[in-house]
Amino acid sequence: MGARKRKAADARKEEMKTTFLAKLNNCPTSPRKMRLVADMIRGKKVDLALNLLRFSKKEAAGRVEKLLLTALANWQSKNEGSRIDDQELVVKSIFVDSARQLKRLSPAPQGRGYRIRKRSNHVTLILDSKNNKAVTAEATTETKE
Repeated sequence: MGARKRKAADARKEEMKTTFLAKLNNCPTSPRKMRLVADMIRGKKVDLALNLLRFSKKEAAGRVEKLLLTALANWQSKNEGSRIDDQELVVKSIFVDSARQLKRLSPAPQGRGYRIRKRSNHVTLILDSKNNKAVTAEATTETKE
């Protein structure tokens, strides 16, 4: 591996130490409906995102809320003794990808059959701390000088 690739890989590893993610695979909701909920919480603080999801009427909100709680548990396992309020955790990114489709047939008039596609999706949620961004920004400006 060349020096440039090694530096990029080391930078990615350092960034992944401060970010915490959780994945939800094969969730039986259409990706379009799940993206509406994901757009609600993208870039928000964790406590605000939890409140938005808790009081939303959408079914997908319950699944995303559980995923967010899982990401918080991942954060707490690494940072024992730290409080969530002190770190100002933020939903850095959340994205929804389509997963497998179950194809079914529905009876239709004149002996025909209409195809029904039951969609599912994969959701990936990444948490990051605002404090860490400020610390890394200060460190990069000091190294440039």
